[in-house]
Amino acid sequence: CTCKSWSDLISSSSFVRTHLNRNVTKHGRVYRLCLHHPNFDCQNGDGDPFVKEELQWSLFSNETFEECSKLSHPLGSTEHYGIYGSSNGLVCISDEILNFDSPIHIWNPSVRKLRTLPISTNVIKFGYVALQFGFHPGVNDYKAVRMMRTNKNALAVEVYTLRTDSWKMIEVIPPWLKCTWQHHKGTFFNGVAHHIIEKGPIFSIMSFDSGSEEF
Repeated sequence: CTCKSWSDLISSSSFVRTHLNRNVTKHGRVYRLCLHHPNFDCQNGDGDPFVKEELQWSLFSNETFEECSKLSHPLGSTEHYGIYGSSNGLVCISDEILNFDSPIHIWNPSVRKLRTLPISTNVIKFGYVALQFGFHPGVNDYKAVRMMRTNKNALAVEVYTLRTDSWKMIEVIPPWLKCTWQHHKGTFFNGVAHHIIEKGPIFSIMSFDSGSEEF
């Protein structure tokens, strides 16, 4: 079995999707990447409700849900890191509590390769940060969307494109987006980032297409 290098992924954004489809067709196997406590021990009575133990990253069979392989965390520890999206075998990892300068990583568990995204050249100091990652089928590329807002609800949006390995600041922000958004309730589907936003007593869903770069 020959493992493709990380540079193959950079030069061809469709590599992971093609590789995944080929393996599923050939082997009929699908795996799930799971974070779990390998020895979770509940306690009754006084004291800690559970024995704190670092999370284990493992690949589980999608059919039997049996553990197939243990993985070493690419950053050395699962503590203080969160997952901000996954697509076609790639996983986006960053700080559990995001800041404007938090490093962002894309991990390929199948070949044990990690890439740290370049630092944005835009000077931004926002108080609330949301991050999402996924594949956009319309442009056949992987995207990361970072949304940032101040305490005064001003909004800035940056889009990372894997093919160019660069960030782009979105210049046109609709005026109606000066509102409160729930950064922990976002999702990324078919290249579109969705967030729940709040304006007074009204809750709405804000959608941003990372391909057309429009709201």
